[in-house]
Amino acid sequence: QVQLVESGGGLVQPGGSLRLSCAASGFTFSTYIMSWYRQAPGKERELVASISITGGSTNVPDSMKGRFTISRDNAKNTVFLQMNSLKPEDTAVYYCKAKRNTMEYWGQGTLVTVSS
Repeated sequence: QVQLVESGGGLVQPGGSLRLSCAASGFTFSTYIMSWYRQAPGKERELVASISITGGSTNVPDSMKGRFTISRDNAKNTVFLQMNSLKPEDTAVYYCKAKRNTMEYWGQGTLVTVSS
């Protein structure tokens, strides 16, 4: 059974940091491109960061570059998202996604709230 379980979300003050984790099981994690997406209330889901199967290549949209870093540990079947200098507009549900060819799996999400 495929599972992607996100954790690490919560309430943080503006300027603070959070590290999200996504633990995978039920598929060959090291052969899947992993990504983080987010969806704010009333907005479409958007890409936050993605990472290649080896971790040697990452992609972060310009609006988040320098603040968000994605990494993975294939030995532990886990992908991480380090988020620094958080802003209120970063408030959203954050999801991880695994993709290989036409196969795609999503986690259930973890809520990040940035507020003072």
